[in-house]
Amino acid sequence: MVGDVKFPLKWSIAWGPKAIPLWNNILSRPNITMDGQGSQKTARLERLKLEIVEYVTTNPGCSAADIVDYLSNTRRMRNHGLTSRKVGFFIPRYLKNCVMFTLDRSTGKRVYNVA
Repeated sequence: MVGDVKFPLKWSIAWGPKAIPLWNNILSRPNITMDGQGSQKTARLERLKLEIVEYVTTNPGCSAADIVDYLSNTRRMRNHGLTSRKVGFFIPRYLKNCVMFTLDRSTGKRVYNVA
């Protein structure tokens, strides 16, 4: 019969008819939390900070869209996860001592310079 499973299960999940796990038993397991402080995440963060500071140093007066374009297309950092909106939050959080911004009078956008 399809619903009767005779082999030992890896996570001891209760199985319903047609060998489908019962969702209430899956959802009742304790959640595994990940704090996200591994060495790979730290290395990616440091590289991203270094790339942004390097770009702003060579191109003062750049916008957030210029930084994202440089990271995505020139440096081929496809998985950096930053959009031009997120750069506005990333720079004051991680680079407040290195990079400063002023508001452009005509457009109201942030223009980034080295501090």
